[in-house]
Amino acid sequence: MPSFNERLESYCRKKGTRVCVGLDLDRDRLPQGVSHTKDGMASFLAEVIEATEPFAAAYKPNVAFYEAMGIDGMRLLETLVAHVHAKTEAPVILDAKRGDVGHTAKHYAEALFGRFAADAVTVSPYMGWDAVAPFTEDPAKGVFVLTRTSNPSAGDLQDLEVGRRPLYLHVADLVKEWNGKGNVGVVAGATGPEEMAKVRKTVGAGVPFLVPGVGAQGGDPGAAARAAADAEGGAFIVNAGRSILFASEGRDYAKAAASAAEALRDRMRTAIGKL
Repeated sequence: MPSFNERLESYCRKKGTRVCVGLDLDRDRLPQGVSHTKDGMASFLAEVIEATEPFAAAYKPNVAFYEAMGIDGMRLLETLVAHVHAKTEAPVILDAKRGDVGHTAKHYAEALFGRFAADAVTVSPYMGWDAVAPFTEDPAKGVFVLTRTSNPSAGDLQDLEVGRRPLYLHVADLVKEWNGKGNVGVVAGATGPEEMAKVRKTVGAGVPFLVPGVGAQGGDPGAAARAAADAEGGAFIVNAGRSILFASEGRDYAKAAASAAEALRDRMRTAIGKL
């Protein structure tokens, strides 16, 4: 059975796209006519998923938006993941940013990979290998390690020098070490293409990048694609959430989401050629 990293890269090349559609369900931004009930939001997400499927290499719900809705939100998250799996071949990356002591991380992994049927998750490396290891046990399940993130204050910790190198490059070294089963990648933000390029140089080819920060956060998709791509022009996906999911405030939201996803795909194709 291929590892997660192999499966993701194969799917990207098969589809000719590296767009990851973020499904961060902000109830305050739902388009006109979308009910705020669980069924209404499920229908909205289903329409967006099916409309963007031709352009999507992956889907990434941020778990926080569903946790905030309580038990109904968690059931909605289950429904969402099941719909992606039923209607597409794209992997689902649950953006949970977990990172806790080993015995607790084991239960987080069981919840996200088991109960919620994620194909991959995001994790924090701050507590070290024992907080990451439980997520890596199954080679078919992916793990994206926070390395150089896209938020404005990322540098408060990530840029601190440790032995004359920024901390985020030490994390990149660890990712290489932790990727023994071929299922570990990095999160590297589009708002720092120079830092992203340094991370790529450190981890080498074949390690997938999950790149947030384009669209509403202002990162340039072309620059992000060039910085993230490995020597073979692959091993990355670029996430856009609000700019796709809420591309329209009107009833044409599904069509608008598809157009936004297609435009993002095309901008990356222009930047680096064949995807």
